[in-house]
Amino acid sequence: MATDASAPPPGAPPPGALPNGSSPETPFSVAKVSGGIKQQIDRLGEVWVEGEITQWSVRASGVFAKLKDLEAEAALSFTVWSRSQPGVAAEFKQGDRVLLRAKVDFWVNRGDLSLNVREIRHVGLGDLFERLERLRKQLAAEGLFDPARKRPLPFLPNRIGLVTGRDSDAEKDVVRNAQLRWPGVAFEIRHALVQGERAAAEVAAAIRALDEDPAVDVIIVARGGGDFLHLLPFSDEALIRTVAAATTPVVSAIGHENDHPILDDVADLRASTPTDAAKRVVPDVADELARVAQARSRMLQRVTGLVGTEIDRLEQLRSRPVLADGGWIVDSRTEEVFRWVTRGAELLDRRLEQAESALGSLTGRLRALSPLATLERGYAIALLPDGRALRDPAEAPSGTRLTLRLAGGGVPTTVD
Repeated sequence: MATDASAPPPGAPPPGALPNGSSPETPFSVAKVSGGIKQQIDRLGEVWVEGEITQWSVRASGVFAKLKDLEAEAALSFTVWSRSQPGVAAEFKQGDRVLLRAKVDFWVNRGDLSLNVREIRHVGLGDLFERLERLRKQLAAEGLFDPARKRPLPFLPNRIGLVTGRDSDAEKDVVRNAQLRWPGVAFEIRHALVQGERAAAEVAAAIRALDEDPAVDVIIVARGGGDFLHLLPFSDEALIRTVAAATTPVVSAIGHENDHPILDDVADLRASTPTDAAKRVVPDVADELARVAQARSRMLQRVTGLVGTEIDRLEQLRSRPVLADGGWIVDSRTEEVFRWVTRGAELLDRRLEQAESALGSLTGRLRALSPLATLERGYAIALLPDGRALRDPAEAPSGTRLTLRLAGGGVPTTVD
């Protein structure tokens, strides 16, 4: 029996079949293919990926972005959730070259491949950023950034200490703007390196020297803008602790608004620029003179108003009849006074008569009870030499001298 040469041999896969078992007669479903892809990707686990951020969309739940390969035409979406890395939205931006530690996810329902980021770093600066953040957290835990320990600036410093680079724009900005606001302001300037390996030590030494000067009321540390590496000395731990230990208020004026060295956190005041530092430390003489003039005007108006009110009140009081002619008070009371004087004299006379009558009655009664009344009837009282009345003859033996007390006087006698 002849056989067809084009027919497949017995047991061979049908035409178009693939090694994985799929064929036009037995195709895989989309879900099966997607599931297989997800299984393979899940086996990959976490990976480190390097690339450039091409999109950076910040939302409430996190950041949704895209990462482009540095050489080939390839890109991946990635997500950084806010709850896992809350400060990442402000630290990174589109165009940054980054290193990601991420879990590769394949979304079966959408067919999308993305990276769920666990950690993100700047390439080349990632370790340095990490060390600075650890230092920042350590110093914050020690209380060096506590707002309660920050000292208030003096209203008008007699002398300002300035730490800055020699012949720098920052020095010119601070001095010029301060003198424009208050021409009499004085500076004590200490020049130091503001970038490089020796910068932190020189700036710290200048701060200590100014802090020991009793004439310096406030210290400004100023530097113009620069990249992250140029501003590293102002995040040095020794410099930060020097500022924290200073007894003179310290103002940080490093870089521009977006720059944020650790010195900004420990300083008593953070100025966005050197120019802003001069404006924050020195008051404007024109504004202060205007405030003084306004205060004097308000006080003058207030005093004038008070004096005018009191003058009007005195005039009203003087215009009243009781004060315009005071004699009416005496005239209206004359008759009443006379009546009371008369009444008083009558009461006094009557009282004296009653007292005289009572005195006569008492006198009569006293006389009736007095021994003198008995003597006036012819009786006498014999008095011993010591003045006692003789009551018993035995008290007066013969020869005793007696005094006979009569109504008209005393008569001496001797007992026979």
